[in-house]
Amino acid sequence: MLDRPPPGSFVADGVPRAAAPVPATLPELLGAGPALVLSPHPDDESLACGGLLAAAFAGPGAHVICLTDGAAPQAGAPGWPPEARAALRRRELEGALETLGGGPQDLTWLGLPDARSDRVANLGPAVASVIEVARVTGARSLFAPCETDANGDHEVAAAIAGAAARMAGLRLWSYPVWSRWHAPGFRAQLGALREVHFDPAPWRETKRAAIARHRSQLGEGIAEAGDACLLAPSVVERFAAGPEIFFEREPR
Repeated sequence: MLDRPPPGSFVADGVPRAAAPVPATLPELLGAGPALVLSPHPDDESLACGGLLAAAFAGPGAHVICLTDGAAPQAGAPGWPPEARAALRRRELEGALETLGGGPQDLTWLGLPDARSDRVANLGPAVASVIEVARVTGARSLFAPCETDANGDHEVAAAIAGAAARMAGLRLWSYPVWSRWHAPGFRAQLGALREVHFDPAPWRETKRAAIARHRSQLGEGIAEAGDACLLAPSVVERFAAGPEIFFEREPR
């Protein structure tokens, strides 16, 4: 016998739509294990999941996997070669994790080329790394960006997460980063998914402080490279104010 769809779950033309978002607690998102966050770049973890990570580090624990090296924005800047920028952004990410309650030991750095991960011929090792980290940490919930974010690295991270979740039986949650603000219709592209909101209020100042550790993305500390401010204060505040949004892709 087929389950009846909930009232209001279909629009007039029969296309399914998602139910209204509901608040979610940390245990509802994680179950009994730690949080495992796949971040396309250094800073996405704090912007989209900073409250979740702070709460998890204070409880069952957390681990962040960073897909790319973050070297692209000023890759050709005089006096600021890609290797130096990648090293800086890794230090910033480690600092953000310390602010959130973790540390460098809670980071797996895959180091794929920033803005070019979609050109990597074989993403199998990245999928295997996610599965291995989940095994070692005991994580059963994986958080990764929505494929609706108009960025190649975000799309690659979403694909890697989907493959890893299916292969390892992980619960998969998708989080929007830029599509949340710049693509008002992104929910329709995702289909009829369960949407939950996590309230970062108890950890809001911690989240703000973690975002601030990504100084290169705020236009600080790299004036010699001629870097522009990438995250305006108003943008940071949007992310800090919350709520954090997650869509359930692979329920377990």
